[in-house]
Amino acid sequence: MIDIKRVLISKNSTPIVDLSFSIRRSLALVGQSGSGKSLTLKALLGLLPTNLELKLEIESAFDLIRGKTISFVPQNPFTALSPMTKISKQWFNHIDRAKELFELLKLDFTLLNSYPPQLSGGQLQRIILAMALSNNPKLILLDEPTTALDPKLREELSNLLIKLQDSFNFSMLFVTHDINLASKICNDMLVIKDGKVVESGDSASIINNPKNIYTKKLIEASFAKREFRK
Repeated sequence: MIDIKRVLISKNSTPIVDLSFSIRRSLALVGQSGSGKSLTLKALLGLLPTNLELKLEIESAFDLIRGKTISFVPQNPFTALSPMTKISKQWFNHIDRAKELFELLKLDFTLLNSYPPQLSGGQLQRIILAMALSNNPKLILLDEPTTALDPKLREELSNLLIKLQDSFNFSMLFVTHDINLASKICNDMLVIKDGKVVESGDSASIINNPKNIYTKKLIEASFAKREFRK
């Protein structure tokens, strides 16, 4: 378990995010745009803008080191890689590791010789997942990784994440505004608004019996989107 005792992000000494949570196996950080989800990820990755102040208290059985024990999957696969460089030149692990992961993720190995703009969003997102897994991380941070995908690919990626976690046994912090999707992927959930926790606990319990009006609105919005897609 990774115990984030406090993430306090301030601007001009005014707190904008103040959270405490634990990541047991998989935790969804859920909230609308501007709630502080992505800032929290950036704080854990050491990527906050210099104009923000950070107080971070963590208890973990391992050191959180970006690129080693922690991996990151960004929101938009189309901007995550250099468009002018072949994927093989952006892969830093041994080629045997790439083959192993491409096979696992049902990717054609020849895609390594492609440029990112030549691939679909689904292919690129799976390639980024392969890169994230290549160092056998203990924790993967995912920032809205399904946003740029259509509903079918979103469902496929969600199922894939669950299988990958079973195979590689990593912990996961999954950031999303889609509370329904979060409940399918993660065991636990933290609902935040304006940088504060409004509800937390078991994902199924929150979905089936939300306590906070903000959580109820997120559930209603998620349901409305699913009905619209039908």
